[in-house]
Amino acid sequence: MRVLLISANTEQINVLPLPLGLNCVAVAARNAGHEVELLDLMFRGDVSSSIAQAAQSFHPGVIGISVRNIDDQSMQDTRFLLEEVRKVVSICRGLTDAPIVLGGAGFSIFPESALNYLDADMGIQGEGEQAFPMLLEKIRQGTSLSGVPGLYLKGRGLVHERVFAGNLDELPLPDPRLCARSLSHEQEIWLPVQTRRGCPMSCSYCSTATIEGRSVRKRSPALVVENIARHVEAGFEKFYFVDNTFNLLLPYARDLCLAIIGSGLKISWRCILYPGRIDGGLIDLMAEAGCTEVSLGFESGCERILKGMNKKYKPHDIRLASDMLRDAGIGRMGFLLLGGPGETRESVSESLAFAGSLQLDALKITAGIRIYPGTALAKIAREEGVISPDDDLLFPRFYMANGLGGWLQETVKAWTADKPHWMS
Repeated sequence: MRVLLISANTEQINVLPLPLGLNCVAVAARNAGHEVELLDLMFRGDVSSSIAQAAQSFHPGVIGISVRNIDDQSMQDTRFLLEEVRKVVSICRGLTDAPIVLGGAGFSIFPESALNYLDADMGIQGEGEQAFPMLLEKIRQGTSLSGVPGLYLKGRGLVHERVFAGNLDELPLPDPRLCARSLSHEQEIWLPVQTRRGCPMSCSYCSTATIEGRSVRKRSPALVVENIARHVEAGFEKFYFVDNTFNLLLPYARDLCLAIIGSGLKISWRCILYPGRIDGGLIDLMAEAGCTEVSLGFESGCERILKGMNKKYKPHDIRLASDMLRDAGIGRMGFLLLGGPGETRESVSESLAFAGSLQLDALKITAGIRIYPGTALAKIAREEGVISPDDDLLFPRFYMANGLGGWLQETVKAWTADKPHWMS
C-alpha cells in the first residue's frame, strides 16, 4: 500500500523541530512492506502545491498527518495552530479519497476533539510505530479496524485502548535519509534524539504523561549510540535529546554518557535537565560526552510555588545544578512559568530575583499557564470556575492567579527590558 505521511507543523517554537516521531512511524510502515513517502511542510513555501504534487505523483492509499502543536502556549496574542492543519486535511480531501489518519503529540492530548475539529477519518493516540502498521494492514484487507491500540474513529470515539511499548529497543530507529529530505541547509539543525519515554513526576500543569504515559521506558545506550552514529555518517553533528528529563533515570543517564564517550563520536548536544536528582559526576560525564547546553526548566524560584507545582526540588537544588553546569562549561537556558495557583506579586518578584542571581546564559519567561486536560491544574481551574466542567480545552485556556493579570505582563516587560538574554 502507498502511504503518504505529512508533518503538518510549520512552527519553530523555541527550536527548529524535525518530525522524529513521524520518521519512526514511516520506518515502521516501510518495514511492514508498505511504500512510504514523507512530506515535511516545515520548509515548503507553498503548502497547497507541495501536497498536490506529492498526492498526484504518489497516488497514496492512506494519508497520515502528524499534529505536533495545538497552539503557541502564549497567553498574550495566542495563536491557535490547528487551523493550518485543518487546511492541510481539506487540501488532501480535495485531491484524493484516501482515508486520513491523524497522530502526533498534539493529537494524543486531544484525540476526540482534534479529530472532530480537523475533520479527518481516524487517529491514533500514543505510539504509532506498532499501531499504524496494524491499521494499514486492516485497511488493506478491508477487515474490521477493532483491536488497533489507541484508535479513534470520527463519530465513534475510542475503538480500542492504547498500549505503550514496553521495550523501546523493539521499535525502529529513525532513518537519516528521511531527516535529510526535510532540511533547509540555511538553518542550524539540532537533530532530535529520543532515548526514553514516559514521566512519573506528575507536575501539576504538564501533559507529558498524557502523551507518553507515566512509566519510564528506555532504549539501550548501545542502540542510542548506533542511531547517533548513523546520523553522523549522514552529515549531522549537533543533537538534541528531547527526553522530558535527561537525568531521569540517573544511572541510565550516566550509562548513556559513558556509551557516547566510549564510541569516540565527536558531537555537540543539548538536553533537558530536571533540577533535582543530579550530581557533579553526571555533569562531568555530560560535558565529556559533548553536552554544550542544557534547558533547566525550574519554573519558579519560590519554594512554596514549586511545592504547589508538585516539583521534587527546592531553590537550593536549582542553584546547585546551575553552578555545576556553569563550572563544567555547559550553557544554561532557564525557564520560569509564572501566574499559576497560589502565585502572588511577592512570589513573582522572588522568582525573578532568584533567576537573576543565577546569571544564566538565557532565560525564557512565560506569564500564564496553558491548561491541559487530565492535569492537576485543570482540576483546580474547574474548581475555581476558571474553566467550565464541559470545556475540552482544545481551544487554548490559561490560568492566571487573581490579582496578577496586567501587572505580571508589565513586570516581566520591565525586568527583561535591559536583559537581552531574557525573553518573554
